[in-house]
Amino acid sequence: MERIKLSQAFTLIEPGPVVLVTTQDGEKPNIMTISWTMVIDFSPRFAITTGAWNHSYAALRKTGECVIAIPTVDLLDQVVGIGTCSGADTDKFARFGLTPAEASQVAPPLIRECLANIECKVIDIVEQHSIVILEGLVAHLDGTRQERRTLHAVGDGSFIVDGQRLERKQMMAAKLPPGL
Repeated sequence: MERIKLSQAFTLIEPGPVVLVTTQDGEKPNIMTISWTMVIDFSPRFAITTGAWNHSYAALRKTGECVIAIPTVDLLDQVVGIGTCSGADTDKFARFGLTPAEASQVAPPLIRECLANIECKVIDIVEQHSIVILEGLVAHLDGTRQERRTLHAVGDGSFIVDGQRLERKQMMAAKLPPGL
């Protein structure tokens, strides 16, 4: 095996999928791209990593709510573009041709073009590591969407797209929560 720089180790296990997170600061909605996400157990709890360097972070802290929107591969250029500009001076919905849709439990909008949207409230912020713990309130899935492949950031400006789905539900049945 070849040794690589330890500073590149995160590219081997960078989680996914890349998500878009919408916030609403009371004046206008915003979108940020997040590639560091985590599912917490089989509950509707999730973690994202963000902090004061992101314009949306202030709104997230202030309101305690957001929407996690899950884009598909056909939105790659919008996802990257959203992550490379600031909501402080850019209406990202207009600039990237995305449609805000009204959420049922939170003020931030859903993104109509995304495969799925999860309305969330903030239940904890681990300041030391810039980790925001979210609890899902309502989940929406666009079952009519043809493109369903999600994106996974490697961390070096490249992405991996979901491929063939391999099912092993029967083998794992004893470890899965009821109803899956």
